[in-house]
Amino acid sequence: MKPNNGTIDDTSLILPENVQRGNIWRLSIAQALAGANSVVVYATGAIVGENLAPSPVLATLPISIFVVGMAACILPVGKIAQRYGRRAAFLVGTGAGVLTGLLAMLAVIQGWFWLFCLATFFGGGYAAVVLTFRFAAADGVEKGRRARALSLVMAGGVVAGVIGPQLVTWTMDLWEPYKFAATFLVQAVVAALSAVLLLGVRLPAPTVTEQAGGRPLSVIASQPRFIAAAVSGAVAYMLMNFLMTSAPLAMHICGHSQEDANLGLQWHVIAMYAPSFFTGNLITRFGASRVAAVGLLLTGVSAAVGLGGIDVAHFWGTLILLGLGWNFGFLGASALVLECHWPEEKTRVQSLNDFIVFGLMAAGSFASGGLLSAYGWNMVLWVSFIPLGLAVVALVLARRTSAPALAVQNEGR
Repeated sequence: MKPNNGTIDDTSLILPENVQRGNIWRLSIAQALAGANSVVVYATGAIVGENLAPSPVLATLPISIFVVGMAACILPVGKIAQRYGRRAAFLVGTGAGVLTGLLAMLAVIQGWFWLFCLATFFGGGYAAVVLTFRFAAADGVEKGRRARALSLVMAGGVVAGVIGPQLVTWTMDLWEPYKFAATFLVQAVVAALSAVLLLGVRLPAPTVTEQAGGRPLSVIASQPRFIAAAVSGAVAYMLMNFLMTSAPLAMHICGHSQEDANLGLQWHVIAMYAPSFFTGNLITRFGASRVAAVGLLLTGVSAAVGLGGIDVAHFWGTLILLGLGWNFGFLGASALVLECHWPEEKTRVQSLNDFIVFGLMAAGSFASGGLLSAYGWNMVLWVSFIPLGLAVVALVLARRTSAPALAVQNEGR
């Protein structure tokens, strides 16, 4: 009988060492390229939205729809991966990424706000696929090395932190008078390059048992450990999106330049991904839940720094600490998800987790625009402490219940 903590491995699916390394490199580079696309949307979405929207209240709607696209697409993407394999899902996602850039370019040229919103929806679908790279890196890898494989792929985002903002800075004025039109065209090209890389990824094909599924999702989702993983990951990602969505527009309102906003986002994204080179080792040594808790603490500190003032340094400090908090919080929560399922359940459980994460992100993203417009930047920061408290409670409850549950399982084995 399998214990329901997901610790049983199917060693027959372990890939050769050279294939594992090749997959990690390809996924890391694809993560860098695709991450640059997401940075472009975040850096330009609210600004383009403000220029095209029929009302200032709708300025951040394109970024909110980007997050809706993530939530709406993750379950269908999971079905594609379960039926045809992860690589097929990757190629569908990169196709959506190319479409994102082309539609956004056309929207800017024509001045069509709702077309721009449609473009960001497809961009969200692309981002949803990209975030499955972290779980794909753990496929075919021994249990003790999965956290490190997961974090190394996420480390590709360090390059995204440099490429994305600079791509905006270098291209935003190339196609006058259509600001950012050239940026979105280059974005489409970068997505196409990512697709070429992903063609070489070699992962285990879906097994018959994986296609059949496993335990009902309601059983898996009722585990305190899964609840803690989903809530922690959702809060880490929601608050990162909640604050990062508002920050460029808040800087614009406070009189700071687009270049200052781009540079702040660059260091934010670097902070999001740079710790990934050692986060996996920290998870292995201290445990996923502890690392996730540190991430939540850093996110709280970032909000406190933002409340200290509206100088460029305060915005940059907030964004950098927010990035660090996201890294520990999200990767810790993602590693915790790997402890919640059997091998044949991985695609369904991982998709469910990401659906919860992106669904809450969408709620936070919609709320951020309205809060910023109605109450200002400080209110956005104060509200962030509420979900942080809920996530900490979920982690504490999971730690208190997991030890007795594992003891019962061990007695029944």
